[in-house]
Amino acid sequence: MITTDQTVRIFLDFFRERGHERTQGESLVPSPGDPVLFTTSGMHPLTPYLLGRPHPLGRRLTGLQRCLRTTDLDEVGDDTHLTVFEMLGSWSLGDYGGPQSLRWGIELLRDGFGIDPGRIHGTVFGGDDQVGPDLESWRTWDELGLPVEPTTDENWWSNGPIGLCGPDSEIFVWTGDETPRGTPTSDDRWVEVWNHVLMRYLRHPDGSLEPVRRRSVDTGLGLERLLRILQNTPSVFEIDVFQPWLTTLPRIWGPLEEPSLRVLSDHLRSSIVVLGDGVRPSPSGRGHILRRLIRRSLTTLWRDDPTRTLSDLPVELIDHTLQHFRQSVRPLEVRTILLDEERGFGRILQRGRKVLSHRRFTRPLTDEDYHYLHDTHGLPRDLVVYLTTESGLG
Repeated sequence: MITTDQTVRIFLDFFRERGHERTQGESLVPSPGDPVLFTTSGMHPLTPYLLGRPHPLGRRLTGLQRCLRTTDLDEVGDDTHLTVFEMLGSWSLGDYGGPQSLRWGIELLRDGFGIDPGRIHGTVFGGDDQVGPDLESWRTWDELGLPVEPTTDENWWSNGPIGLCGPDSEIFVWTGDETPRGTPTSDDRWVEVWNHVLMRYLRHPDGSLEPVRRRSVDTGLGLERLLRILQNTPSVFEIDVFQPWLTTLPRIWGPLEEPSLRVLSDHLRSSIVVLGDGVRPSPSGRGHILRRLIRRSLTTLWRDDPTRTLSDLPVELIDHTLQHFRQSVRPLEVRTILLDEERGFGRILQRGRKVLSHRRFTRPLTDEDYHYLHDTHGLPRDLVVYLTTESGLG
């Protein structure tokens, strides 16, 4: 079975053989002045160069970047979503265009990773009232003899309400057991693996589009999603890098239901990576996201057994995660912070139970109650929901 390290090496070598220089993966924490809390994609650190600044390594780049997306938090636990994940990428900064990028993408998936072309499907931008269809990519899919589906919003990429944007072409792979059927928008067994974005426009605050002076191509391939396909696992949680989590957590905490095991594996692993990049728990900003991950882990952990504790977490498991993400912080330092957060959260829960024992809260809670509990006692809604569910009042 192909491993994570082999997969990364095959990808990077493929593009280096085609004149791409490797960038060094950046921290989850963007550079000072960046308004975004965390690096959300492989292209994020390259934004100035996609806007036109010359890159010191040249016009063809490739790399591996760790990313974090808070928008996916509530979806963690399904077959494809993770909080912290890794993104393989290739970039053309004013060099080759979209058709070449797609051809190399299909070649690598087919010949480098051995994916049957009969399991590959593409999508392209079909046009809207501002921009016509992406005919170049459409023709490329036809020339490759692979099916393609035009869409509108699903195949328009933007870096927010203003800024860089453009049409994209996405590569999907069939994950069902039977013969592929339907299209990516009609059957969710088509899983998006690789997005090829044509950076062609700048969107202004009034919604108008201005063509960029130098067209670029940005591609992002989700490493864990690709591994799920290459290793033929039911979800991203069964790939090789998650095996230490899947075997260790049930051993130290007893049988765990599948959703709980997935959430714990993702959130604790993500907390370790965020700590590894220097973020510390706090009431706001990046530290708040970290604290939220840790507390969601604890509420999941304690739901069935309040005697469970993060002190059971082996240092070796923390070290395994830090090494995988190439982070130099000491595992014992990470463990100490996790245990400090656990103790602090335990005190908050005790206070919350005392407040909720008042007769005012023995009935189902209203929005007014939630606002009062937050503003007066500092108890956020999700924590109150946990406590009321715990006591049978929810």
